[in-house]
Amino acid sequence: MTNKTIFKLKVRQITSTCNFELSWGDGLVIDVNVNYPFSLTQSYENWHRAYLDYYVRLRGKKGISGTGSAPRDFHKQLVETEAQLLREFQQWLLSPELVSINRTITKSVSQTSEKQPVEIFLTCTPIEIAKLPWESWDIYFDTDSDIAEKIRIARTPANISYEAIHPIRHKIRVLAILGDDSGLDLKDDKEAIKALNSIVDVQFVGWNKKTDTTNFDANALKHQIIKAISDKRGWDILFFAGHSNETQLTGGELGIAPGVALSMQEIEGSLKIARKRGLQFAIFNSCNGINIAEFLINLGLSQVAVMREPIHDQVAQIFLVKFLQSLAQYKDVHTALLDAIQLLQEDEKRVSYPSAYLVPSLFRHAEAKLFQIQPFNITSRIKRWFPTKLEAKWLAGLLLLSLLPYAQSLLLEPRILVQAIYREKTPFKPLSTKPRVLFIKIDKESFEKDKIQQRYPLDYSYLARIIKALSDRNAKLIGIDYILDQVDKQPANTSQLKAAILEATAKKTTFVFGYDDLEEDSRKGKVSDKIINRQQSKYIDGSIYLTQWYLELPPSGKECLDKSNCPFSYLLALNYQLQNINPTIIEQQQLNIDSINKLGNFHEEIAFYENLRSNNIYNSPKQLRISSFFEWFHPIIDFSIHPDNAYKSISACNLLGTCKSQENSSEIPDNLDKTLVIIAPGGYSQAGLTGKGEDNATRPLAVAYWRGWEDGEFPTGEAHAYMVHHLLNKHLVVPVPDFLVILLAALLAKGVSLYLIDNPQNRKLVIKVVSANTIIYFLTSLQLYISGYILLPVFLPATIFWKYIHFTLRRLSK
Repeated sequence: MTNKTIFKLKVRQITSTCNFELSWGDGLVIDVNVNYPFSLTQSYENWHRAYLDYYVRLRGKKGISGTGSAPRDFHKQLVETEAQLLREFQQWLLSPELVSINRTITKSVSQTSEKQPVEIFLTCTPIEIAKLPWESWDIYFDTDSDIAEKIRIARTPANISYEAIHPIRHKIRVLAILGDDSGLDLKDDKEAIKALNSIVDVQFVGWNKKTDTTNFDANALKHQIIKAISDKRGWDILFFAGHSNETQLTGGELGIAPGVALSMQEIEGSLKIARKRGLQFAIFNSCNGINIAEFLINLGLSQVAVMREPIHDQVAQIFLVKFLQSLAQYKDVHTALLDAIQLLQEDEKRVSYPSAYLVPSLFRHAEAKLFQIQPFNITSRIKRWFPTKLEAKWLAGLLLLSLLPYAQSLLLEPRILVQAIYREKTPFKPLSTKPRVLFIKIDKESFEKDKIQQRYPLDYSYLARIIKALSDRNAKLIGIDYILDQVDKQPANTSQLKAAILEATAKKTTFVFGYDDLEEDSRKGKVSDKIINRQQSKYIDGSIYLTQWYLELPPSGKECLDKSNCPFSYLLALNYQLQNINPTIIEQQQLNIDSINKLGNFHEEIAFYENLRSNNIYNSPKQLRISSFFEWFHPIIDFSIHPDNAYKSISACNLLGTCKSQENSSEIPDNLDKTLVIIAPGGYSQAGLTGKGEDNATRPLAVAYWRGWEDGEFPTGEAHAYMVHHLLNKHLVVPVPDFLVILLAALLAKGVSLYLIDNPQNRKLVIKVVSANTIIYFLTSLQLYISGYILLPVFLPATIFWKYIHFTLRRLSK
């Protein structure tokens, strides 16, 4: 079964013939001509006179008295003319020429879901044909009698110049215009509208009975109504009660005060504005509304409910109360109109108000969704915060993007570059302190100046010369970012290296050797036993594994020390702190893995990261536990700090005195006892575990900003130097995960969007405020990075925020 069937039926009278054109589906059309019986026009006119006679008398005017004739029974006359009109109308619609149309419509009922009615959009020209009671058409053909309940007829004008608007979900706003009430009692109309106050916002405008008619300014009232219609906040429903009439040239007119009419053409401009701001539905509880309805549908309103004929005051009130009650039950406007008509068809009402049920009609824009008040309780208010389909697609896409590691790295680099620029261009540069880290880089220049031919594996005799030079300068802590396991290839050089290390350890120098913790064999990827004696206390292995570009932190618990897999930079910082905080402890205890474990489980103490200002690593009971969730807040390497502020970098040949070309080689301290030294590859092509340059990473954008864009390589040993600087200086920049800020930005943007929907008149102000706050957020994030060591994401949150605003503005513009 199909969900819904829609037919478009055009009926055009041309002299004595009527053309019926039924179209549906994908280009399906039935086109027939049938003779128009002019007796039907006569029957309509007879009924129309009887209708006016009856309701004029009912309004209280006394009948003409006389002596020569009996009083006429206007009720009986109206009932009889109604029956005659409907009988002749139905007979005409059962003409043989129209059988195919009847059959097609009734057949579609059996093919349509029971919950979905078959809808017919009816267009009639000229107006004389439109005044016939088409809603009473009993369409049936070889089917059961309840088919009328499954078919809904709505009218639509021949010309529609504007497309329908898309409804925006918010609390419904109603503009109620109360017009000329001469001979009418609009009090009940007003009360019926007020009864909706719990679910809609209502504003009244129009004629006031208490106004002094002698000083009454008609133009002022017109301007008041026009201004109200085009209110910047917009309306969903336009209601009018009073007198109205048909006019062929101006789209109908409204009686807004005694003797004052306002044509639809006069308010066309304000109606167009109101439509753009959300006006969807209009109801005119007044007389002769065909022209008015066609005019409004042509302007793009979704639906308009009108009375095709003059309507009695009491009938209008009964209709309105029932119609609004159904709307308040969250029924659509077509169902609400049918409910009101059904009430007028009940025996009690039909006796008092014959033919009244034939008068209401609903005009619809064929492409518009039926207007329906949506619940605005707590549940509906919460649902308003749900993203639309388009918003949800963008939100899901950006959330997924934020979780991709490659995308995170791609966004992180330019963010830190901007931070570096901010540091340089503002007064918030770090204090110029002497770096505690000395980075000795074995680079291409060193190989050339010192005539070193063996580069992979590194010539161990050259490394021995460097260690000896450092030992001569009283270096107490040396980290070696080389895997020293290639001893069999250079036994003589190995002996020299071993001797240099033993000589240094005799002077109380501690060594932290880099190792590859990804090797499955625990003996591979570590410094060879032929170079060091592992029973000695001055040798520690540290993992040189890097997660680009995040700070390497020790695992939680005792796993780091127990399994000897602490990060290289962490062990360097740890030993440096132990040496400089309480040297007597170092004298009293052997500095090895077990002794470090005895010194207060430093790696488990969050004091190392938060409370080092007190220079006490033993008293904090808090433990550094990085749960799975907090891995999202893993600190980053802060390349926004100038490398010269993090560490002093010199070439090995500068240390050995064989070259003096480097700018940073100005003065190497003679005493390095308070300096942490790292020896690492300096960017030569054979650097790496396999000698293929794996140690050379692409230079981070921020580092390139500081040092220049020419050389694009960045030795990973410098990343270790940065990390040691961060650990020693408690400089842990924690990134807030993009996905959390994206969700927060989406929530804030939804709030702004809902405000825009409810207050469209403030859109320009909102855009200015939101733009200013976006800039403030960006600047705040830059400063918070420096002051609070917190990295707030900008690009993806700003993207989702402005996408939400863009979608809302686009909906409002439509």
